[in-house]
Amino acid sequence: MELGLVGLGKMGGNMRERIRGAGLTVVGFDHNQAISDATDLADMVGKLTATDQPKIVWVMVPVQAIDPVLTELAELLSEGDIVIDGGNSRWTDDIRRAELLSHKGIKFVDCGVSGGVWGLENGYALMCGGDTDTVTTLMPIFTALKPEGEFGFVHAGKVGAGHFAKMVHNGIEYAIMQAYAEGFELLEAAEIVENVPEAFDSWREGTVIRSWLLDLMVNALKEDTHLDKIRGYADDSGEGRWTVEAAIDHAVPVPAIAASLFARFASRQEDSPAMKAIAAMRNQFGGHAVKGAAADPSYATPPIQH
Repeated sequence: MELGLVGLGKMGGNMRERIRGAGLTVVGFDHNQAISDATDLADMVGKLTATDQPKIVWVMVPVQAIDPVLTELAELLSEGDIVIDGGNSRWTDDIRRAELLSHKGIKFVDCGVSGGVWGLENGYALMCGGDTDTVTTLMPIFTALKPEGEFGFVHAGKVGAGHFAKMVHNGIEYAIMQAYAEGFELLEAAEIVENVPEAFDSWREGTVIRSWLLDLMVNALKEDTHLDKIRGYADDSGEGRWTVEAAIDHAVPVPAIAASLFARFASRQEDSPAMKAIAAMRNQFGGHAVKGAAADPSYATPPIQH
């Protein structure tokens, strides 16, 4: 079996290697020609020469690049060929893209991919959406990528279901990481626990909170015990926001996921305007002292005496 793979970055490059390791042929394209197997998309498609299967192209590019890539592929592929979007796309966009390709008779499958930089070694968890016949055709590729054993793959439903499942997966990931992070901060603040990294390490076996994320947290603490080398700034890829928006649309309460998303927003503020307002109100109603801002540290008010 052979396929084209567009985008050979952190995920795509390792995916190409894992698929090849399973004995499948991969023609990869990337704008970085040093790692690319083709000069452009047309060259990549032209190198897919198997006559006993449809041409299959897996796209692993940033969200903003997906539509231009699909538009070009629609002109290069033929009826019966298959496109897989493995990026972190919004599930509603999958439906629009599938319809665009269907006008040319091209099949579309959305596939959420989890595994990060460890996927080459451990395998990738795959959540796909599309019609059953197309997914069945692609199973040799999915089998090559997924972890060994019974877990790590789901045909979640029709087009859009794969990325919806991946979106919720990432929302859960936000909340789990936030819980570990808050526990870390509390352990650091309480002097009674003398070795925080060892406390986290002890939880990795026999506890109900053991997980791969916990393992990664322990790795980070071994490299930097108090995380002094890292700024407390956390970005978000968009899927946390989409999860909260979907929860609103379906009237489903997701307080933990929502709080973890808002915590990331707070991490980007050098000096929170909301906290300034709270400090000002506390000073007004209760005479609580106000500390000077970074721009003017000399400004401070003592507690108001009543």
